[in-house]
Amino acid sequence: MLKFILIFLVALAFVPASTYAQDGHEYSPIVEKTVYYKNWTLNDLKDNKPVDLRSLVAGKKLVMVVYFAPWCGNWKHEAPVAARLYEKYKAQGFEVIGVSEYGTRDTVSAFFGPNGPPYRVVSESESRDDREKTPHFGYRQLTGDTRRWGSPWNIFLVPSALAKTGDVLTEKAWIVNGELIEAEADKFIADHLNAKTAAIEPCKE
Repeated sequence: MLKFILIFLVALAFVPASTYAQDGHEYSPIVEKTVYYKNWTLNDLKDNKPVDLRSLVAGKKLVMVVYFAPWCGNWKHEAPVAARLYEKYKAQGFEVIGVSEYGTRDTVSAFFGPNGPPYRVVSESESRDDREKTPHFGYRQLTGDTRRWGSPWNIFLVPSALAKTGDVLTEKAWIVNGELIEAEADKFIADHLNAKTAAIEPCKE
């Protein structure tokens, strides 16, 4: 019996990192995955007018698109983290865009309160019946997210590297199949915003 337990523990040590539960949280690391992420046009929460993702990210250095269900407990955990990261780095070219799923616009508005969200929020679906019909669900299948609702689900985009035309913005992206690990996300954002491309100096005579 002891031998079996030891074999099990050794095997467990080699299980790839993925979403893990901790005190009601569903933390997940930032991992680059193939996702074929597409441009979208969705209605803004504030005025219900359509906005285009490619236009929203123009001029930014790094963008985090976070998909969430307003009634989800794990999103309630991540929401203040996303807000803190946005406030800390927005002046340096970091943007956060929220995409609400499986909840009415009124429910989303109620979640953020009278002052509204600190960053742009759009709506992709309003009913739980749409769970398997949304692009959000499709991306989760591609990236190995086995949670039922996949809220929150985060994707980091580098606008300068996105396709300028066509439906697909990028084949690969940095994905979080669960809640952000704040310290990891903070470092990831800081590193990307501070990355410098070496300049080519002209020949000197």
